[in-house]
Amino acid sequence: MERGTKNFLWTGLGFLIGTVGLKAATSQTAKKGYVHAMAQGMKAKAGYNDIVEQAKAEFDDMKAEAEFIAVSDKDVKAAEKTSKATGTTRTAKAAK
Repeated sequence: MERGTKNFLWTGLGFLIGTVGLKAATSQTAKKGYVHAMAQGMKAKAGYNDIVEQAKAEFDDMKAEAEFIAVSDKDVKAAEKTSKATGTTRTAKAAK
């Protein structure tokens, strides 16, 4: 076959496949498939959002606990520093 004839046949075949593909993409069956795929995507997103929210809540709990420990340690060190400066111990203060 000549080169021009081959190009014409390939162009015609591409046009035919494109037309059939467009009809298939806009069919009711295809639309139902698109809707189901979107629904599954929305479910996955909701599940992901739940996991992220749980992780954020756990992080906030750990952060609050760490801040509490840090403040407690700071108070203990301040009390020890004060007791060293006055020459008394914590247990001696409690006994008075």
